[in-house]
Amino acid sequence: MRLDDPVTEHLKTLRHAAIRLLARREHSAEELRQKLGKRQLPDEISSEQHAELIAQLLDELQGEGLQSDHRFAESYAHMRINKGYGPQRIDNELRERGVSESIRRATLRALADSGEVDWWALMQQVREKKFGQTLPEDYASRSKQMRFLQYRGFASEAIRELFS
Repeated sequence: MRLDDPVTEHLKTLRHAAIRLLARREHSAEELRQKLGKRQLPDEISSEQHAELIAQLLDELQGEGLQSDHRFAESYAHMRINKGYGPQRIDNELRERGVSESIRRATLRALADSGEVDWWALMQQVREKKFGQTLPEDYASRSKQMRFLQYRGFASEAIRELFS
């Protein structure tokens, strides 16, 4: 009976871990790289080999269609839109998760162009849910609501327009 070499065994272990992670939810390649990078290394595997194996595995998973930053970005954007977040915040969060600028822009543009999301209507809905239907009269209340909408990731110009 032949035992597989430690590198092959470690690659199999990494693959099983990645598949388990992807079965729960979509992950960006960078998220998977970070999570797999924290795994325990066998004594026979160096940290450089570990990083190379993770890169190889991510290429394989992407080639097989099991991991996709496009799918992750769409899924993540829908989740954050449903929680009332705007395009700037979603873009920043996707960047933090290692999604490329081209994928981030394409995802947000596709959502707006397809009519799946109306950023203006979402901004109004978020404001009304938090503060009620009537717009504030005083400067302090208006500033508070504007800061809230900026924190949620809506464009400053759109916020100013909403309050004018």
